[in-house]
Amino acid sequence: MASQDADAPPRVGGRPLDPRLLKYARASRSFFVAIATIGFAQTVVIVTFAWLLTRAIVGAIDGMPWAELSGILASLAGVIVLRAALLWVRETVAARASARVQAQLRANLIGAVDELGPGWLARHNSAHLAVTAGRGLDALDAYFARYLPQLAQTAIATPIIIAVMWWMDWISGLTVVLTIPLIPVFMILIGMATRAVQDKQWQTLRQLAARFADTVRGLSTLTVFGRQHRAVTSIQRITERYRDETMRVLRVSFLSGFALELLASLSVAIIAVSIGFRLLEGELALLIGLFVLLLAPEAYLPLRQVGVQFHAAAEGVSATDDVFAVLDEAAARRQSGRRDTRSSGEDAAAEAGGAASGPLVLRNLRVRYGERTLAPVDLRADAGELVLLEGPSGAGKSSVFAALRGAAGFDGEATLGGVPVTRLRPDRWLAWAGQQPGLISGTVAENVALGEPAPDPATVARALTLAGAVDIDPARELGVQGAGLSGGQAQRVAVARAIHRHLSGAASVLALDEPSAALDAQTEDLLWRSLRGLADAGATVLLISHRTTARAYADRVVRLQTAVVPA
Repeated sequence: MASQDADAPPRVGGRPLDPRLLKYARASRSFFVAIATIGFAQTVVIVTFAWLLTRAIVGAIDGMPWAELSGILASLAGVIVLRAALLWVRETVAARASARVQAQLRANLIGAVDELGPGWLARHNSAHLAVTAGRGLDALDAYFARYLPQLAQTAIATPIIIAVMWWMDWISGLTVVLTIPLIPVFMILIGMATRAVQDKQWQTLRQLAARFADTVRGLSTLTVFGRQHRAVTSIQRITERYRDETMRVLRVSFLSGFALELLASLSVAIIAVSIGFRLLEGELALLIGLFVLLLAPEAYLPLRQVGVQFHAAAEGVSATDDVFAVLDEAAARRQSGRRDTRSSGEDAAAEAGGAASGPLVLRNLRVRYGERTLAPVDLRADAGELVLLEGPSGAGKSSVFAALRGAAGFDGEATLGGVPVTRLRPDRWLAWAGQQPGLISGTVAENVALGEPAPDPATVARALTLAGAVDIDPARELGVQGAGLSGGQAQRVAVARAIHRHLSGAASVLALDEPSAALDAQTEDLLWRSLRGLADAGATVLLISHRTTARAYADRVVRLQTAVVPA
């Protein structure tokens, strides 16, 4: 997991709806059609309710016959039931759309990360991505269930209600037209402040998740050096900052709600006073005045509710910005036809379902790190050979493996069987085991056969035997990050996973980075003999090791020198 994140993309602020949502989540398109239809029906019901209630009140004052009045009251009850039913339908549609959109965005995010490749992932913090894909997208429930339906309701209901009010009483309609712009103006000002504090809160949450993940990962090392208490203090400090920013968001939300309610109440009061004076002077009929007065709050309510629901949806909006940034980068990479040390094409062997093979040749390979490159590397490894890479720490041995598997950019030439490795999918030719085992929760067998849809138990057992892990039960359950195994056992399981890929025909090249760092001399010798046997059977084995015992089994030793030159 990278400890640092790339520079955050600029936030897209000021837009009530990001059009990229329609682009990356197709389920949202039908959702907008549905809520627009429901919103129009709700507006008709609101106007009908106000008219029927006005008719009932005025009729009761004028002595309307009970038969006629009861019919109006029955219709009014039906409208109330219909309004409640429409509200239930809107909530149901929003909940289902939210679940579908979250699933689509998560799937697209995972696909984009896979397309951008391990080189891109190495520059970003995986804890940030995990929080975005988990907690961040979960916050879309409020965005879909409250904010977007209210936004659609506002766009439909407000102009219709104002038009009805203007038609019945143009003075009241004009009053609404003159006063209602105050609400969007204050909404924009308040929304800018809300978005700023919400973004700070979201960034702090991401930082807290990354710090916690890094601390848990290195807890054993921190304990050995007695620094675990400082890590706890650091997490406590970030948690306290997150609490302060959360309270700041709540303060802004409550104040904005009060401001919008006050504006709407004053506007309705102005209309009510105007209608009251004209009723006293006989310039306005009671039926029209009461009907317009009942519609007046409904004209302001949708806009007011949009401002209120924006706060509930702000966290989801912030998270989608991060998701869209990743999806946009993948789309730009796809459009330009370039990949970070990968290509959109696949080799013929991959299309046929087999592993690519042939001599692995590196000529003047210079691994790039930002604005620097490592010293050039020249290497040739044929099938049946075990090639050992040696050199001091920092010489770039692991970087060569990173370039081969697409986790680092490089200049120069790297081919397998005459085909550039950038045109080959790494999982179709390379079996790699790094210095970090990278195990997952599940059984040992599931870790060894990772990515295999129907693993052969005999092949799994043989891979464990060759890796010197014959004492580890394949059915043994592991916790998160392989919890339950010692460091040496976890390393052997990771080596067995790489060997299993080769034995199952998925990879012709084995690349092992310090596979014996945590092994005793006897187990190490068993591993060297196993790798020698795999090479003699036709595998291409690349080995990085500081142990001099590996030299006795290598066909060729390539020594790298420490050197960093400008890019």
